[in-house]
Amino acid sequence: MTIANTPEPPYYAVIFSSLRTDGDNGYGAMAERMDALAAQQPGYLGVESAREGLGITVSYWRDLASIRAWKANAEHLVAQQTGRSTWYTDYKTRICKVERDYGLDDAFASRTE
Repeated sequence: MTIANTPEPPYYAVIFSSLRTDGDNGYGAMAERMDALAAQQPGYLGVESAREGLGITVSYWRDLASIRAWKANAEHLVAQQTGRSTWYTDYKTRICKVERDYGLDDAFASRTE
């Protein structure tokens, strides 16, 4: 797992927080498929994900139109429905515009902005 290499802002982040049901029930295979499929979508910039009880996946997109197209993707729609009926006890999706980002290599610059 790596930190997504995103372009200069602005761009968008979709933050998906979730609580899972017990058992895999096909979740692992579908998650891998969705990662691969998302990476093929126009406007996709990268993804970061962590799970320790609470799961958080952040995908990055060039614009809102790219996010809408991904949400409406036929295979993704199946995954969304299965998530609601089988994999999640709760979830929340948040969409944000990234105005600024910085990392270890430019940490000093971030303190002066």
